[in-house]
Amino acid sequence: MCIGLPMQVSAARPGRATVHGRGQRQEVDTALVGEVHPGDWLLVFLGAAREVLSAERAAEVNDLLDLLDAATRGRQHDADPGFALPSHMTLQQLAALSGSAP
Repeated sequence: MCIGLPMQVSAARPGRATVHGRGQRQEVDTALVGEVHPGDWLLVFLGAAREVLSAERAAEVNDLLDLLDAATRGRQHDADPGFALPSHMTLQQLAALSGSAP
């Protein structure tokens, strides 16, 4: 399984960036996202930036990854994940999610 990690740019040069986040530091390819600058947030998969994120979105993804980590370690996490699984949604919510809402 591949999970994108939000990582912040600490240094950038054409086509590459040094990023850090979630206890890691690495060099990533930035060809898919274009020019980046120190302080930018990127969603990184397998050594390549796939999306530029806002700081708020990066925090949301980090919070979700913390919830997943707690669940896989068998710990209870009291934070509200901010979303509902489809099995807990109403028909109207499912229609809105799928884009078929009136």
